[in-house]
Amino acid sequence: MFIVAASFLLGMLVGFLVALPRLYRIPVLDRCCAVYVSFFRGTPILIQLFLIYFGLPEWAGRIGLDLSRVPALAFVILTYALNTGAFVSEAIRAAVGSVDRGQVEAAYAVGMTARQAFVRIVLPQALAVSLPVLANLVIGGLKDSSLAFTVGVMEMTGRARTLGVATQHFIEAYIALSVIYYAVSLALERGFRLLERRMLRHEPSLAGKGGRG
Repeated sequence: MFIVAASFLLGMLVGFLVALPRLYRIPVLDRCCAVYVSFFRGTPILIQLFLIYFGLPEWAGRIGLDLSRVPALAFVILTYALNTGAFVSEAIRAAVGSVDRGQVEAAYAVGMTARQAFVRIVLPQALAVSLPVLANLVIGGLKDSSLAFTVGVMEMTGRARTLGVATQHFIEAYIALSVIYYAVSLALERGFRLLERRMLRHEPSLAGKGGRG
């Protein structure tokens, strides 16, 4: 859960920072962000994990930076955050585009600046609209966290495998593991659904769709 929470929060920050240049069509940065999003959405997260865990220390060593003492957990969180950020940035772009342009123009008409209109009008609605996508990312991140064991991070899957080796009860260990994953996924899904209903409480039609979903 620490891996999921840390990578999601960092991924939200990364996604927001990546989405801004693409929303405002900032030259050069727009293209760089598009390449980043394309790479992390188009390659398996396991490959990304190996590239960062094995490749980043090697590249850093060439410029005199020693990362040999950095724990494997930090590389795992960094990888998952970068992967999550790519998907979050696209979710933010789509959600911002769904906000009625008339509301922004009305905000300008009453004297709001572009920043105030974005923070007060666009962003809250965009976050509410993107909640189902963010929920899927969190639950997907929970399941993907099992790959952390491949670089030596002892998370739930690693514990289950260790218990199976020690007791020779592999089936029981993996059944227990699947029950834990399923229970946590249901709890997260329920929590996001309640949050979505709360954020859309002033939009009856949208809240109804969120409740039925």
